Amino acid sequence: MTTRRSLVAAAALIASSLGLVHSAVRADVVRHASVPESLRGTWAPSSEACDNQVDKSVFVLSAKSYVSSETNCAVDWVSETAGARGPIYSAHLQCANAGQQGRPITSNLVILPKDIDQISAGSSFDNLKIYRRCSAKEPDPKQ
Repeated sequence: MTTRRSLVAAAALIASSLGLVHSAVRADVVRHASVPESLRGTWAPSSEACDNQVDKSVFVLSAKSYVSSETNCAVDWVSETAGARGPIYSAHLQCANAGQQGRPITSNLVILPKDIDQISAGSSFDNLKIYRRCSAKEPDPKQ
């Protein structure tokens, strides 16, 4: 009788373990038609770069575009995947190619939000850099 109980317990343990492995392997991906509002804005590696109008490391994310000093891209879609430390976003982009008129380059932008004003971003997980949100400046009423 003890052997039968042990076999039933072992079978139940294996079945529940397989269920856990299956759910861990299956990551749900949500596809957005545009960049989520929480990621929109101007991003730079430092506050000094925000103030420098010509800094090449600054980029702007809007609902349907990614713009930097080097490229101008349309956002096709943004995938959101749950990660251990929060959501992971991957923007699928169509970027203008200065060398070949009319033939856009497909690119990806991986974005890991740290908090409301800090993200890590790059073309892959291997080259993520930290960026800070540039604050929106109020226009000078004297001008």
